[in-house]
Amino acid sequence: MDSIRVHEIYLSIQGESTFAGLPCVFFRTAGCPLQCTWCDTEPAPSGGTSMTVDEAVDRVLAYEAPLVEVTGGEPLAQKGIHPLMRELADRGRTVLLETSGALDIGGVDPRVHVIMDVKCPGSEMNGRMRWENMALLKPGDEVKFVVAGREDYDYARGKIVEYDLPGRCEVLLSTVFGAIEAGAVVDWILQDRLPVRFQLQMHKYIWPPDTRGV
Repeated sequence: MDSIRVHEIYLSIQGESTFAGLPCVFFRTAGCPLQCTWCDTEPAPSGGTSMTVDEAVDRVLAYEAPLVEVTGGEPLAQKGIHPLMRELADRGRTVLLETSGALDIGGVDPRVHVIMDVKCPGSEMNGRMRWENMALLKPGDEVKFVVAGREDYDYARGKIVEYDLPGRCEVLLSTVFGAIEAGAVVDWILQDRLPVRFQLQMHKYIWPPDTRGV
């Protein structure tokens, strides 16, 4: 039976995406093949507790919340994540998958809302993107660009146009927390008439930086 290395499971509110503000169970896997410079999940790259898929599903369902985000780390780096997401969808949960875009999303259950984090140059991981994933996006999916400065914004704008992303799915643009003024990015979006949804990481304004909002 497939197992999953789990960093933590907890109940909070969704701080990003079009689901922002809703109660959500976060299922955070351990391990990630990327090392983004601005990663805000430092405890997750390795280790974790091993669980079977059935054990993980039971832990998530115990919170009795209709929304679940599978995140990491990089969830798609673990084979057991696919049966987990299928089972949660079978149980009537709305499942969000937060993924880096560096791994193939082709095997993801079509009921799952993919939230793909396209890496900009400031992350130093943009060379790891699997661009074939763009053709696999569906209307219920979302693409997120996190920008740390003007170079990142220009890069994001270019990819949005190149892949006609607004015609494929929801497009989100946010800032690396503390790296750039949000107002500057909003000004660029308005100047370019860029058809994206600007977002802030809501949870970082509700709770102090050293907490997670359990």
